[in-house]
Formats: sequence, C-alpha cells, structure tokens
Amino acid sequence: MSEHVAGAPGAPPRPYDTDVVILALDRAEATVAAILSVLAQAGVTKHLFVVDQGSRPENLARLAACVTGHPDATLVSLGRNYGVAGGRNRGTSLGHGRVIVGLDNDAEFATTDTLSLLVHAVDAEPNLAAVGCRILCHGGGDDLSSWGYARRLLPHAGESFRASTFVGAGHAIRRRAWDDIGGYDEALFFCWEELDFCQRAIARGWSVRYRGDIEVRHKVSAEQRVAWSGTRWFWFMRNRLYVGRKHGESWLSLLPRIAWYLMRAGRDHALWGAFRGMAEATRMTPARITASAPQVRLS
Repeated sequence: MSEHVAGAPGAPPRPYDTDVVILALDRAEATVAAILSVLAQAGVTKHLFVVDQGSRPENLARLAACVTGHPDATLVSLGRNYGVAGGRNRGTSLGHGRVIVGLDNDAEFATTDTLSLLVHAVDAEPNLAAVGCRILCHGGGDDLSSWGYARRLLPHAGESFRASTFVGAGHAIRRRAWDDIGGYDEALFFCWEELDFCQRAIARGWSVRYRGDIEVRHKVSAEQRVAWSGTRWFWFMRNRLYVGRKHGESWLSLLPRIAWYLMRAGRDHALWGAFRGMAEATRMTPARITASAPQVRLS
C-alpha cells in the first residue's frame, strides 16, 4: 500500500499521455533535480509519481516541498524498500497514461522536449513495447556504466536500433504492453529486471528499440549505489542466472557466462558475493520458473 504524502491526490480522471515514475530513497538533492526536470517538460500531457521507499524524514520533507502545488505531480510513500522492480510496479499502478516513463532519481531529461520525444517514439511503432534512451554522464559523454548493449555498438550510440533490453535510468514502456506482459518480476528486486521484462515482451511478439537521439543525463553518484565490491555482485549473479533459466537456458549453456562473471568478481575482490548469488539462483529457479511463466527460448 502507498500513502499519499504531497502533491495531487492522484492521476487525473481524464486521458493523458504519460506517467513518469521516479523512485526515491534519500539522495534528496539529486531527486529534486530529477523532479524539476520532469516538471519542466513541454509538449505532452503527463503525471509524475515520486515513489519514496524509506527516505529519512528530512529528505521526504524536501521531496514534499518540491511537488507541493503541482497538479501534475504526486509524492507517495511505500514505507520500505521494495527494490527497483517492486517500486516501479507500484508506481506504475497509480496512473493510467498510455506511456510509462521511468527516470532514475540521479538522472535528468536532457531537454524540455525529451518526454514528448519518448511518447512520439512509442506512438510511431504500434508493436513497440519499450524504448531505451541514450544515457549520458551529467558532465557530457556516454555513461559507459549504463551502456546495456555490446561494446561494439558504442560507435552507434547516437543512432537507433532494435534491441533486446533497455537501461532503466531512462526509458519508456507502452502501457498496453506493460499490462500484457505483467510488469516487472519482483523476485529480481535489483538488477536485470529490464532484460527479463524485454525477453518476456519479445516472446509475446513485441519489439524493443534503442533511441540514441533521445537523451538522459545521469549523475552516476556513488551515494546509495551498490558497489561492485559489495552486495551488487550477489544480485548481478543471482538475477542473471535466474533470468537465463527462466527463459530456457540450460546450466550447461550458462557455464561460459558463469566463468566470465566469476573472473570479473575475483578482480573486484567480490567472489563471495558472486558465489552466494550463484547458490541462491540454483535454489530459487525451479519454483520461480514454474510459478512465474513457462520457459520460453528466444531465437
């Protein structure tokens, strides 16, 4: 259950173009900048949902002050951290815009028409489930930590191409596709939820596109981010193996990926987290695959 904190009581009853969902957990200054970036968007009808997942009272108060008086913005509190997948599911359920846009709370739209460009991109292709933005560092240049595609495609970062995933820092999803696919798998909590969503979309006949001409600026702050030397390797390994098994990959076919990840985790002095993640994936996949969806092997 979400508790209304500030701003409009909810989305307007009339049709509108897009819901924007920002998840918040402290980091108030960056989150306020993200909110202001959304409120400045022109050329599209929108409603912003800021979904707080357990910020300290003083930070929640700063977010409340930012949205107060804006009829197109709502701040709700979930009271605790449901993760990226769970938080976005809950935020998305609060609105009814035909396009759902996700923006990280340390990111901002590059221009005042970015949101309009995203809506038009979704409208232009009836079979399109999701659009991924180009993620730039706030000071300029591509954010390589947020490049979700093959490195050989980096020279094409300013172009558009069909893809099998998007980066959550800035993206758009058609609500009709969201409803058809069933949102994010909350078992993932953090990491790889976008890949799982896109694979389920593609298996159901939808497509995904990267748009390098639609840009989001990312602050890449160390605050509240999960370090590669810590918990992140647990989620990274656990979730990627779970997604692979869920979509029909055998343990044998996953062995090269496992070996590569273990080598990288060793470099980061985080082998224990990676091994924990692998063990947890082994325990969780049979029941979760059966409960969530039949295995679907993609071409």
